[in-house]
Amino acid sequence: MHSRFTSEQGSHRRQCCIAATDGCRLPAECRHVHGDSQLIAYGWFMTHVPESAQEVSTRLRATGYLPDEGLSTITYLALAMARPLLLEGEPGTGKTALAEALATLLEVPLIRLQCYEGIDASQALYDWDFPRQILHLRAVEATSQVSNRMDTEALEASLFADRFLLDRPILRALREQNAVLLIDEIDRADDEFEAFLLEVLSTNQVTIPEYGVVRAKTPPVVVLTSNRTRELHDALKRRCLYHWIDHPGLAREVEIVRSRLPEVSQRLAEQVARAVQRMRASGDLLKPPGVAETLDWAQALHQLGRDDLDIETASATLGAVLKYREDADRVRDGLDLILAG
Repeated sequence: MHSRFTSEQGSHRRQCCIAATDGCRLPAECRHVHGDSQLIAYGWFMTHVPESAQEVSTRLRATGYLPDEGLSTITYLALAMARPLLLEGEPGTGKTALAEALATLLEVPLIRLQCYEGIDASQALYDWDFPRQILHLRAVEATSQVSNRMDTEALEASLFADRFLLDRPILRALREQNAVLLIDEIDRADDEFEAFLLEVLSTNQVTIPEYGVVRAKTPPVVVLTSNRTRELHDALKRRCLYHWIDHPGLAREVEIVRSRLPEVSQRLAEQVARAVQRMRASGDLLKPPGVAETLDWAQALHQLGRDDLDIETASATLGAVLKYREDADRVRDGLDLILAG
């Protein structure tokens, strides 16, 4: 896999990138060594991609995403080494949101592939626009009846032209000049799809039998997420850099609420975050709430005009933070302890 972000070549590559970005004429040796298209990609990298883990943290925070040091570091390394980033963790911990923030940070499109049980390569890669192919075939047949000529080989080739090719997320990401490809909830897909994905991530190209090879000029930034409903194969994990995203601590969760919902008061943010932390710590919920539920609860309380979380209001709004009846009943019975202090 070609790395866009290696730094061994030092100042020579940097100068070539700047020239390509600024529209200057490239020296002959630069075009010979790197190639014009690669230099344009490098030039994009030089102006968009952070140069350190600290810069990743700063720029992610500017988008409203608040990473800890470990996540900032592994994200920087994934960019610097041009490796896919595999994020595992409980639902609602910010895995998908990181990919969205990365697309904003890099100023590139976010292309999302939502995995599900039974997904196959045709749904993730490409398909043919069958109705348009039929219309084209009928038009050609009508024309051939008038001219009394039909080149079968040419007709077949025309049926699989680019205009009939429907890009699914993976193919679209390979054909984009720059993009973030989010492969969401890969653990919900089956083993066969995982094997197919492994091949694509290894080569950054796909072969379409009727069309040919599609190769990424600029490999996309790839983020995979998993809720760990099943174990992923080691072969896929070896292709990626890995990070487990845990629920944040109290102080960082309050900071997240205040960053994403500045209209929520500091007092209410602290009360909501503390209550959610205690729900998670109880260990007896079917689905402990994530940060997404913390934000939903804080926003719901703000919509009701509340600046203080009392037992009556908390009980009435538990549907914003808990999504199982058993969990809501269990928490409702112990709300006085959860909200105490």
